[in-house]
Amino acid sequence: MSRVAAIDCGTNSIRLLIADITDGKFHEVLRTMEVVRLGQGVDQTKTFHPDAIARTLAVVEKFANQITAKGAEKIRFCATSATRDATNRDLFIDGVRNILGVEVDVISGAQEAALSFLGATKTLMQSEAPFLVVDIGGGSTEFVIGSTEVLAAKSVNIGCVRMSERHLNQQPPTAVQVQAAIADIDRAIAEAARDVAITTAKTLIAVAGTATTVAAAALELTAYDRYAIHLSRISAEKVHQVAAKFQSLTRDEIANLGYMHPGRVDVITAGALVLSRVMAATGAVEFVASETDILDGIAWQLAGE
Repeated sequence: MSRVAAIDCGTNSIRLLIADITDGKFHEVLRTMEVVRLGQGVDQTKTFHPDAIARTLAVVEKFANQITAKGAEKIRFCATSATRDATNRDLFIDGVRNILGVEVDVISGAQEAALSFLGATKTLMQSEAPFLVVDIGGGSTEFVIGSTEVLAAKSVNIGCVRMSERHLNQQPPTAVQVQAAIADIDRAIAEAARDVAITTAKTLIAVAGTATTVAAAALELTAYDRYAIHLSRISAEKVHQVAAKFQSLTRDEIANLGYMHPGRVDVITAGALVLSRVMAATGAVEFVASETDILDGIAWQLAGE
């Protein structure tokens, strides 16, 4: 048995998964997430804000204690879009090294896509293939297609934090802001479609917090329930309705939704809009919401499975 600790540090959140993996069997020991907004302002400044680094490293300290307490044998710390973009990333990387004693793996968009694909599809039936896995993060969105392995992948810079800071910086947004965001998102999806055949998949799987929160809204959950959300099938019509609903609400109204994580309140409108435009561009009639994603992919890979 191999007990591994996987950390995924994105633009909006940082997450830890500790799991026992042996002979293709996966037992979750601990899964936790905190919103730290590491990518605060990175789209404009190309640098990490000192407060964002401090917030994130405080959580890394907490994770380090949990990893020690659970006795994980291997640790991998992956950082994605914001860390790729920040010119002062060494300040953050040095801080993580001092706390955890491991090097930060600043993965490429292609690596991020492949890990998301592995995490989302590892336990699915091949009768549902080929799969298009869409990972809407804080800074970027990954598109990856394949069956048992990745055939093509592309990462584009239309994450929920980036789109919020760039276009939807008030709640509710104006029609002009929404149209500007749509134009930006559609350009990026078209760019992804040049490398990834996004209209050819049998099953569209959407992973990460934006997609699962949209699923929670579509399912009309009163509280976030990852077991109800995982592998639920959400129609394109429902996605468009949820995106429109978020665009019409005030910030307080969004914050009061029972399934809404406090750290997603300011970015879910942009994230849902990205997912809505993905549904339109792919022509998919539904998406499968997956609670397994890049974090699980990191753990599987770390265990050598």
